Amino acid sequence: MPLPSQPLRKLGFLTIGLFDEADPGRGHESTLGVIELGERLGFDSAWVRHRHLQYGISSPVAVLAAASQRTSRIELGTAVIPVGWENPLRLAEDLATVDVLSAGRLNPGVSVGPPMHYDQVKDALYPSTGDLEDFGYERVRRLLSFVRGEPATDFSGVEGFEVFSHRVQPHSPGLGSRMWYGGGSLRSARWAGEHAMNFLTSSVVKAETSEQFAEIQLSHVREFRAHHPDGERARVSQGLVVIPTDSASSEQRARYKEYAEKRTPRTAAPQGPARMMFAPDLVGDSAEIAERLYAHAAFQEVDEVAFALPFTFEHEDYVQILTDIATRLGPELGWRPRP
Repeated sequence: MPLPSQPLRKLGFLTIGLFDEADPGRGHESTLGVIELGERLGFDSAWVRHRHLQYGISSPVAVLAAASQRTSRIELGTAVIPVGWENPLRLAEDLATVDVLSAGRLNPGVSVGPPMHYDQVKDALYPSTGDLEDFGYERVRRLLSFVRGEPATDFSGVEGFEVFSHRVQPHSPGLGSRMWYGGGSLRSARWAGEHAMNFLTSSVVKAETSEQFAEIQLSHVREFRAHHPDGERARVSQGLVVIPTDSASSEQRARYKEYAEKRTPRTAAPQGPARMMFAPDLVGDSAEIAERLYAHAAFQEVDEVAFALPFTFEHEDYVQILTDIATRLGPELGWRPRP
């Protein structure tokens, strides 16, 4: 169990940014407002999810570009961008641009794999190359090379009145060390470590060596660090769904409890052919949640978290939850807000 002398170092949160198709602006404004609130409350980081052809944030880089102009301190992350939807060179340009705009606050998280429902979307996404695309780790390796300043072309210099660079521009030197991999398997944890990335571990993992969520997540943390050049100092952020109820109304508490209970059955055993394990949502007052976290095997080996906000709540609910995390739960975990 972590000791008071080993406090939680970084506290962040993650939002999916849902919106109504009839009024998408309101939902995006709510997301930006939540990020601004996070900065006022002293959170270290704010992360956004990525959803294509759904009613959630489809362009996290654009949203974080806007957030970078409405905040000055809080770190801004993606958890995660599935690079199967992306051209690595173009994504590297976008990430570097937002990092420059935010004065070095961007923390891009990515993952591999074919796009969801690929057979239905490939003709729109890759009409000529749909059956040739490689959705493995090589796609992330290319992204890393471009972000870290490796050559994208053997051509550079002056042509007429235009000047060309051999690497992606703008180049943001610190961004390469702030790239995260969102992984849920031993293989992904190992690959992220071998390529000197940071590691995001969420509330979904693959049941490979156990059917106990905390044990599985712990094995991923250790596998990552065992293969990372920084060893035990390599950065890992844990993301669980956490819903403190300290200042919640009775109606909110009942709704939060119902939300978690509906999702609990999927946490009892591995789900589907991929044997995915889901972590239970942590609902209760901050002292109760802190006790459960201190007993969590993986939490015991991390010093930063990005707690996930529930998907379907209202803006006012997120204000209450974030306020309780920052003012109640964080201090229970030894964290102190940044000035």
